[in-house]
Amino acid sequence: MIRKLLLAGLFASACLEIAGERAQRDRTIGKAEAAENRVEIRDGLGAVHRLDAAALEIWANAPALEATLALGERAPDSFRLLVRNALPDAELQVEDENGAPVTITTLSAEVATEKRFSLAVRRNARYSLRLAPRDVESREPFEFIALADVQEALDRVEDVFAKINERSEARFAMFSGDLTQRGKRSQLEEFQRKMRSLSLPLFTTLGNHELGDSDLPYYEYFGRGSQSFRFHGVRFTFLDSASATIDAEVYDWLEGWLELSRSENHLVFMHVPPLDPFGIRNGAFSSRAEAAKLLSLLGRGRVDMTFYGHIHSYYAFENAGIPAYISGGGGAIPERFDGIGRHFLAVTVDPARDGASVSVVRVD
Repeated sequence: MIRKLLLAGLFASACLEIAGERAQRDRTIGKAEAAENRVEIRDGLGAVHRLDAAALEIWANAPALEATLALGERAPDSFRLLVRNALPDAELQVEDENGAPVTITTLSAEVATEKRFSLAVRRNARYSLRLAPRDVESREPFEFIALADVQEALDRVEDVFAKINERSEARFAMFSGDLTQRGKRSQLEEFQRKMRSLSLPLFTTLGNHELGDSDLPYYEYFGRGSQSFRFHGVRFTFLDSASATIDAEVYDWLEGWLELSRSENHLVFMHVPPLDPFGIRNGAFSSRAEAAKLLSLLGRGRVDMTFYGHIHSYYAFENAGIPAYISGGGGAIPERFDGIGRHFLAVTVDPARDGASVSVVRVD
């Protein structure tokens, strides 16, 4: 018994250390410097895929992005900007350091979620960029998609994406981790290639299967594991629970996000749920004490709903009085005999009311 307790303690310590390393990675996302140019995306809501003397490429992980761009001596008169995984109706605004608008030429894009621009700029100048849909601050109801756990079914995820595309009113998808089987670069690149068939952007956190590659390339491709953004007066928060725990620094961030959202709807997404609703699959946090701590924090923070993955089925229940949903039907090996199969959730939120309405959309 003592040996088992020691082993459990060592495992928990290792998970905490690994989670802490990922929190440090989160703080670096959205910042880059190359060829005398510098860029910083506010709150790390996008991953910088390329920065050189003449161009910037970003992978968006939120509906709206704000960034500062400082150009050096080598910058051309026409600077290229490419944003992937953007809302199709997002519009770009750029101002120089004096608040003067910059001339923007919109270029043709290959897919609905790509935005390409040419900016008329000056050398040794600083610019503010904002890419967002016009209705980002609206208080009107809207729909989004929630799903998780594609894993080894990456080769047939187009079926899921095609079904999502049928939800013409949905604005974006929230993915709660386990995009791929092992988190390898080739698999992450394949997932992003498959996403080109989507008519809406898909924002994500990582799951335990993204931890399979030791250098964790997930961050380079998709961005932060823990982050928070607002849309239509609703706060959306991703928490990195891929190691069945949450790092102490992420708890500090969460407390700030909870404070910001006390007067508005707040939806929280993570991969491993704090508690397994049935307690028979080991699909929960390593520590029940930490699970209780997190749920107590979410309850006091007036979180309206929580969404999880990791368990390859669908469950609706409550944690600490908060409506909770598990939707792990992206294609990973399903629970036997449950009859759920591949699916996702269509969620309609009304900012004027607490909570949201949730419906299951079957793919198979």
